[in-house]
Amino acid sequence: MSQLDFSFQSLSPELIIDSLATIGIEVDSGLTALNSYENRVYQFMDEQRARYVVKFYRPNRWNRQQILEEHEFTKQLVDAEIPAIAPLTLNGCTLHENQNYLFAVFPSEGGRQYELDNINQMESVASLLARIHQIGAKQRFLHRPTIGLDEYLYHPKEILLSSNLVPNKVRLELNETLSTLTQTIEQHWHNDWQPIRIHADCHPGNILWRDNAMFVDFDDARNGPAIQDMWMLLYGTTQEQRLQLDTLVEIYQEFFDFDTAQLKLIEPLRAMRMVHHLAWIIMRWQDPAFPPAFTWITEEDFWLQQLATFRQQITAIQSPAIQLLSVR
Repeated sequence: MSQLDFSFQSLSPELIIDSLATIGIEVDSGLTALNSYENRVYQFMDEQRARYVVKFYRPNRWNRQQILEEHEFTKQLVDAEIPAIAPLTLNGCTLHENQNYLFAVFPSEGGRQYELDNINQMESVASLLARIHQIGAKQRFLHRPTIGLDEYLYHPKEILLSSNLVPNKVRLELNETLSTLTQTIEQHWHNDWQPIRIHADCHPGNILWRDNAMFVDFDDARNGPAIQDMWMLLYGTTQEQRLQLDTLVEIYQEFFDFDTAQLKLIEPLRAMRMVHHLAWIIMRWQDPAFPPAFTWITEEDFWLQQLATFRQQITAIQSPAIQLLSVR
């Protein structure tokens, strides 16, 4: 595999099995592909019928030090009895390499989908998020980035505007709209928050429910504001989101302090995620898994709708920030 290769072109079933064999695991059955676009993740059983998950990291995305920081963070959470999935230590380490692919093995944990409208589950998530952030605040990532405008806005914007996947008919309007969106975010973004280690991709799909919530997939973990791990759990009307946020913060503050000034970051962060997500798809377009999954990104109708969404988001950023119902 070329050192500059950003894909999984040479990752065959034989290579996966051989990679596991290098750390003493013999695959008995499985190699069932699990849903993951960024990495390649497979469930399998070994000769003792124990079930595992192996993750092969996308080449040239995170380096070894950055991956090990993620592993150390999740290990600290597990040691603190916080339900999270951490990689197994095998042959004295959590990160392994074969044929230039970095990979890790995890326990296979099942669970139900987190229910957004279940108040008991929301309270459980809030308490666990506070405990995760309590651990996350004890030190920062040294090698992983901190959420900011460069990574989440400026660079993704350049990728969008230079991509051949964007139809020519919308290019001028996209440029103008993104410029206005960028200016609006800059006017409302502030850096007077304490960076802590966070999950950073805390949407409902990364939460499993059994007797309690369990957090999975810390692949995007980085330094950032605590609110980044909260706003993606909000849904519905502004009033509904205010009620949800009130519940989250009330339980959260029983375990860890929350800086309410970060509420002003919700809409800028939402806009930045929109731009970053589109750029992520474009950057991965040469991966064969992407064109069939994201066919709409080349369609003019999609971009016209996206332009409308960007304009709505500009208005949302300019509007007064969401406030908690109760005063603390």
